[in-house]
Amino acid sequence: MDLPIYLAAKGSGAFLLRVRVQPKASRSAFAGEQGDRLKVRIAAPPVDGAANEELLAFLKKALRPAGVRELALVRGDTSREKDVALGNVADPALLLSILKG
Repeated sequence: MDLPIYLAAKGSGAFLLRVRVQPKASRSAFAGEQGDRLKVRIAAPPVDGAANEELLAFLKKALRPAGVRELALVRGDTSREKDVALGNVADPALLLSILKG
């Protein structure tokens, strides 16, 4: 399976997703690639962790069809560039399809 630059396989059903977040957008959505990261627009402001919470909620909902059961922010708590661990991915091909949109 040929993975995009922003997605790395980390073992059986686990991946690392590198994102660049744009907070305070009109709506939460995937917005294509930006450098070596997937750009994600988030409706929440970057205040008191609201953007991080919205990012994880958006990813959980968007990636549910691929069987993503676990999400965790592993890097970038206060940065626009974040790394998100995806665990127990049931359908990696569908995951790629969703992310490439």
